Amino acid sequence: MTDPAAQAHPVDRKPPPLQLLAGGLQHVAAMYAGVVAPPLIIGAAVGLAPGQLSLLISASLFTAGLATLLQTLGCWRFGARLPLVNGVTFATVAPVLAIVEQHGPADALGVVYGATLVGGALVVLAAPFFSRLTRFFPPVVTGTVITLIGVSLLPVAVGWISAQQESAEPSGLVLAAVTLLAVLAFNRFLSGFWSRIALLLGLAVGTLVAWPLGEVDTSTLTEAPVFGVATPFHFGTPSLDIAAVVSMAIVMLVVMAESTADMLALGEVVERPTGERTLADGLRADGLATSLATVFGGFACTAFAQNVGLVALTRMFSRYVVAASGAILVLLGVFPVTGGIVALVPQPVLGGAGLVLFGSVAVAGVRTLAKASFERPANVTIVAAALGIGIIPIAAPEFYDHFPSAVQTVLDSGISAGCVAAVVLNLVFGDRVRTRAPREKVTAS
Repeated sequence: MTDPAAQAHPVDRKPPPLQLLAGGLQHVAAMYAGVVAPPLIIGAAVGLAPGQLSLLISASLFTAGLATLLQTLGCWRFGARLPLVNGVTFATVAPVLAIVEQHGPADALGVVYGATLVGGALVVLAAPFFSRLTRFFPPVVTGTVITLIGVSLLPVAVGWISAQQESAEPSGLVLAAVTLLAVLAFNRFLSGFWSRIALLLGLAVGTLVAWPLGEVDTSTLTEAPVFGVATPFHFGTPSLDIAAVVSMAIVMLVVMAESTADMLALGEVVERPTGERTLADGLRADGLATSLATVFGGFACTAFAQNVGLVALTRMFSRYVVAASGAILVLLGVFPVTGGIVALVPQPVLGGAGLVLFGSVAVAGVRTLAKASFERPANVTIVAAALGIGIIPIAAPEFYDHFPSAVQTVLDSGISAGCVAAVVLNLVFGDRVRTRAPREKVTAS
């Protein structure tokens, strides 16, 4: 008699427990640095104490785990049921920093969570429509936006190296250089699992070098509890600010475009074409997870592209392997001391690794742009103009200071400004021939 499990698609097969654990740990290692970086940036911007920063990191890990479980296992029409890892998106960091600048550190998180809550709800409502509108986000648009995400965050890495001062100390430059060289060396000379955690290994090396120099603040461990979960709205009760909501809604469009691109790519990798229903269900999960994340102190969630690459590399197609990584993230999130360990890393060390981390995001955008045809002069113009508009607030942070605050919140984020410009320019000058995602037959899950 034929075993039904053997006939199931590789995505739906359940490997043995040991393979689930090993595969789950591998996915966590590949995306851990990406999850903790946004709360580190945001926490530093609002001036959180080390203990509170550890709790914010733990909240992001916890909500990333919940989002990954929802995305992989699914619940009704929420979840793509693909081996898709979800976590905090870099796309919201720049607009969040703009909100902090506008409202001040004391009130910023409440405004951020209010905008994120509404943004997540809008994604849930827009999911079935957006899954049919992917033709408006061809590579020339998504590539431009992803490139701007990386470029927008590179100044953050520079700020870390200088410890937020106008000029860097020699010790900071040394720590950043050691970390950067370690990451590059590990990535070049290690292979397999170890090369995929080159960033974490580099952070460890930089921190060990910084320790005897007195650059490591151990209070992050002494002030963080071993066990605990952030109580609902611990970091601020959501408050509505129209300008912030508009800015976040624009960014959530970018997040939806990123997740859509990742789901389409993952469908090709696992040889299960991603149709409109799967796209809509996956986007609904993103939106619901984003709104729920604000309750526990997390931020907007999206698919992690590096884990799509990991699935392609390891050929471990089972969504249950990625679900195991979601469970591991939840466990890490309920032990804030793990966030305290991450917070041990000095800012210059983070800066050295950040140059690679944020630069790799920009490279991902360039890779996406490579799919666009630059034989058409219009595409060159679209990318050139959108990048130029998006880089204005990066090169000149005070450029829009004389504009109304509502306009500043949108335009002060290079990502938001560049995204709007890219979409509009593509609508006006882009190709008129569009493609649609295939429709799927509705089957019982």
